[in-house]
Amino acid sequence: MTAVDVRLDHLSIARQFAADPSAWPVAPRFNPSERWYHRLHIADDFEVWLLTWLPGQGTDLHDHGGSAGAFHIHSGTLTEDTVAQPAGGPPRITGRELSEGAGRRFGTQHIHRIVNRSNRPAISIHAYGPALTTMTRYRIGAGGLTVETVEKAGVQW
Repeated sequence: MTAVDVRLDHLSIARQFAADPSAWPVAPRFNPSERWYHRLHIADDFEVWLLTWLPGQGTDLHDHGGSAGAFHIHSGTLTEDTVAQPAGGPPRITGRELSEGAGRRFGTQHIHRIVNRSNRPAISIHAYGPALTTMTRYRIGAGGLTVETVEKAGVQW
């Protein structure tokens, strides 16, 4: 892969990596028991991950520990469920289906989950800046949005 233009936003970085799969250091793998992921690149101010999703695989509700980012759908279709927390009201989830070639930017306070609700495998490229150090996992219950765990890079993933 040619040098990454670090002046690009996270979605542009993800698209740049998605455009050249022959430069990926590993080929995508699909694991029937859990999502597969591999870090493709790390720089001083961002990192890039390759993820695969079989039908039915997805994440829990989570944030990115204060990192902003983006993801790009290299192949297949994924659904992103985003959590909105209106002032004085219960959390609300809004779903958005993203197909091959689509992408999504998000800020530092973004809470979402990504699920492959299609009947085909999917591959996505994710860019985060700064590099992930923690991820908080959430659940929505009768009392609203609550923290389940805080995972640390290098320990839980």
